[in-house]
Amino acid sequence: MKKRQFLKNSSLLVGANWVFPMISCDSESKKQQGPLRSNWAGNFTYSTQTLEEPDKGEALLAAINKQEKLKVLGTRHSFNAIADSQHRQLSLAKMDPNIQLSTDRGTVSVNGALQYGVLAKILQEEGFALHNLASLPHISVAGACATGTHGSGDQNGNLSTAVTEMEMIKANGEIKVFSEETNPEELRASIVHLGALGVVTRLRLRIEPAFTVRQFVYENLPLEQLDTQFDAIFSSGYSVSLFTDWQGERVNQWWIKKKGQGQDDSMPETIFGASKAKDHLHPIKEISAINCTEQLGIEGAWHERLPHFKMDFTPSSGEELQSEYFVPRTEAVAAIHAIYAMGTEIFPYLLISEIRSIKKDELWLSPAYGRDSIAIHFTWKADWENVSKLLPKIEARLKPFQVRPHWGKLFTLDQDYLRGQYERMDDFVSLMKNLDPSGKFINDFLQKNILSKG
Repeated sequence: MKKRQFLKNSSLLVGANWVFPMISCDSESKKQQGPLRSNWAGNFTYSTQTLEEPDKGEALLAAINKQEKLKVLGTRHSFNAIADSQHRQLSLAKMDPNIQLSTDRGTVSVNGALQYGVLAKILQEEGFALHNLASLPHISVAGACATGTHGSGDQNGNLSTAVTEMEMIKANGEIKVFSEETNPEELRASIVHLGALGVVTRLRLRIEPAFTVRQFVYENLPLEQLDTQFDAIFSSGYSVSLFTDWQGERVNQWWIKKKGQGQDDSMPETIFGASKAKDHLHPIKEISAINCTEQLGIEGAWHERLPHFKMDFTPSSGEELQSEYFVPRTEAVAAIHAIYAMGTEIFPYLLISEIRSIKKDELWLSPAYGRDSIAIHFTWKADWENVSKLLPKIEARLKPFQVRPHWGKLFTLDQDYLRGQYERMDDFVSLMKNLDPSGKFINDFLQKNILSKG
């Protein structure tokens, strides 16, 4: 995966807006046909060999208008069939990112195919920041927002909550703009859209002044501390992660990301029985931390600390699978204990698990819709035969806690269950039919998980 190459900052425009252009391409559209493509982990092969790659608006519109069936393909970080198509895929990666920084509105507008890590560096240069980032900075803005991908922090909504405006091309070629200023309920309905409503061409994101972060890691947090100190543990930093292999009566690592300036010695050697790490650590302790963001309280820019991994590090391919489940914060301790009870069964197929908090939101299909949530993430070995047998067992343990899956990762929960977890699901389906009456953007994933069997 290569980072996009940008020109240096260009001229100042009216209204305190800066535009950061990209070097234009020679051709207007390219159709890629060849071997079948896979996602970045290599566990899923897309069903079509045809990929449209327009680099200008006219070519993009033509690519949408001429197809009866189409799915948008982002940075391929999903682990399931959410972006799959039996017919044709469309990538906006060659479109001009046209980054427009509006200081008076406190926003930045971008082409949704842009990667967060690339955008973050440009924002930092201009003295601005996003409120949060996911563990990997390599994912695209549109793809992350479409699936409710989240980041971490008691007071931090998922990445989709930063969206103030979304521009989309509908199935009939018309441009539709969702905005919190003009149609806020439609915006809340459509941000987490699973690729079901249209082709997202631009997103406007809320920004804030740039800030610094210090990152600390503690080891061997006694599991019993979650029973009495859960809120204190997850409020210990701006963003907090627990890493565990579900073995014994302890959490392997406790990552604390603190916002703002401070001194290393402001953090004690032990907290709730966990010991401060003396060296940089990878979430899997046996692996080198060279590709992880700086720890040990070394202060750095927000975009160099909030992700767990550096932007210059290209994630490995074909070596892992991922699942993630969201439970209400009020049920989190019981849910975590339920998974620890499966630790012996899980361990042989697990690389590591991460537990994070997400603030509730009002986005219809967000896994954090209407409730402060705790996400329980599993990074599995590339052993789908055994992982596929484990997921229904894990889900059965979590169902009593009103679990919701990450839309872009591996799960086996059925449609009837999913519909029961999202009170606005029927409303979303009505929106789908209104914006895409011909079903241009419907694929097997949506048919299986979203659309009524009736």
